[in-house]
Parts: sequence; structure tokens; C-alpha cells
Amino acid sequence: MSIPLSILDLVSIPEGSTARDGIAASMESAELADRLGYSRLWFAEHHNTPNLASSATSLLISQAASVTERIRVGSGGVMLPNHAPLMVAEQYGTLANIHGPRIDLGLGRAPGTDGMTAQALSRSSAEPQAFARHIFDLQGWFGEEGTAHSTPIFSSVSQGMDVPIWVLGSTVNGASIAGQLGLPFSLASHFAPDQIDDAVRVYRETFSTSQPTAQIDEPYVMAGINVLAAETDEEAQRQFTTLQQMFLDIRSGRQRKIQPPVDPSEFAGTSPSMLEISAVGTPEKVAAQMAEFAERTGADELITVTYAHDPAVRNRSLELVAGQWFGE
Repeated sequence: MSIPLSILDLVSIPEGSTARDGIAASMESAELADRLGYSRLWFAEHHNTPNLASSATSLLISQAASVTERIRVGSGGVMLPNHAPLMVAEQYGTLANIHGPRIDLGLGRAPGTDGMTAQALSRSSAEPQAFARHIFDLQGWFGEEGTAHSTPIFSSVSQGMDVPIWVLGSTVNGASIAGQLGLPFSLASHFAPDQIDDAVRVYRETFSTSQPTAQIDEPYVMAGINVLAAETDEEAQRQFTTLQQMFLDIRSGRQRKIQPPVDPSEFAGTSPSMLEISAVGTPEKVAAQMAEFAERTGADELITVTYAHDPAVRNRSLELVAGQWFGE
């Protein structure tokens, strides 16, 4: 297909496994994705959940970068209100010093967790103006002077690293921030389908290169989509019930690890609406659904999210999709 394909990894912890197991499986998938030709591998920050081990994105990025050679590795994203911006600059500047120019920094305003945990993590404001100011400071720390724009504080490890910054969002608000700042926009359509078309439109309409934060010359949208490919439609639908169970657990407040697949008939007419943006089936069917979504949104890149109780099932899906999408 004509646009790049990337991967968002939340480092899932299947029932019967540990966080250590989940991280090890994630690193095996990173090596595979690197060989298959995916463009990026991003890790998404989450907290206070038993089924995900993606809390410390910078550490996961460093490990994934160390076992890969070509693929870009980054955050999708760092939830900036949980962190002091200077620490983010130092962490990602250090990553760029260690691993070179393959590091991306995706930033979001959501806490990636519940309110109580967010309060325990909170270090900075999530208000749009504060978010924009922190991005401007981060760019200063990544710039040639290595100094934030709002303070004379200097960061030697981030100086001159020019780590690319993305804005993550699921609504027109996030899209507007990304557009006004002249930054690439990563659309969380894989779990928030309600404002997809409006968000893309607002991003493109508000995109400006006049702000000092601008780092690209024209709008760039990467849109998220849930993907599960298998040799047959029936097997893909069965494996997809793992993600359906996870989202029903989220909706009901039930906390448990990633569950094994069940009979798809259990979800007849009840699949969570948040999973509307999904491509499930044989490689040919999945590629067609992905291409249709890319055409609908005008996305410049797609980022796929694949959950499976068995890591081998996820890796096989990555292989099947890559073979179809990249024409190999």
C-alpha cells in the first residue's frame, strides 16, 4: 500500500503471565516488526491496570531500540501532565544520545489512568495553554542552545538532539492544539471513534507554520486502528474476542489480565462501540479495511494496535499484515 504502517504497543500481560513475560514478548515483537518493514514502534503510557506493562515508556523504548536496527521507536505517548517537562527532555535526549535519530516523542494531555492515580502522578497542568508552553520548552531543551524558552535551565543531554514531537489526541481539542503548533498529529481513533472526521478536519484547517513550535511544513496525520489478521476470518474473529473482553472489562470496571479468546457468538451485537475502527479477518480483508479507513481519513500513516492472549498469535498477525500491505 502507499502509506507507512506502524505499531502501537501497550505491552499486554496475558492471564497466566507476568509483567516480565509481557515485556519479553514485546521485545520479540519489536525485533520482528523491525525485520518486517514497519515504520515505527510506539509504547503507550498506562498506569494502575493489571493487564498492561507500559508504564515506563522511556525504559521500554530504550530496550526496544537496543534490539532493533531500523525502525523508529517512541512514545504514543508520554502523558505530559504526569511528568515534569524537564525530566521528559532529559530522558528522551538521553535516548537520542544512546540510540541516535530513531527516537520519537509523542505527547498527550490525558493521564492514561484513573483520577486517583493521576493525582498521585501529577506533576504539571493538563490545560491546553500549559500543554503548549511545555512543548515549546521541550523544543528549547532539544534545540541547539539546550535551554527552555521560559526558563534559563539548561539540559546538556537533550541539547541539539531535535527529537521529533507529536501531539496525540482523540478529539477536536487535541487536533486544534497539534494544528496550531504546527506539529504532526496522532489520532487515537482505535479507541475513540466519535470525533475522527471532525478532528482530522480541524487539524488540517488550523494547521499553521507561523508558530515557533512548528516542525513540519504541512499537516501530517497518523491514525490508529485495531488489527487482527489470521489465516481465516473465523479464526481472526475468535482471536479478536480477547480485545472485546478487555474493553468490556474497562466499561464495567473489572480489572483482570488479558483473557484467552472465546466463541465470537458471545459478542453478537454487544461489541464495544469504542472498537468501531478495527480491521479483522484474513490478510486481504484486513488490508482492504485498513485502506478504506486511510482513504476516509486521508491519513498519511496508520498505526496498528493488536492484542492477543498468545504472543505468537499477535506476531503472526503482524507478519500477515506486513506481507499484504508491503506486497512481500
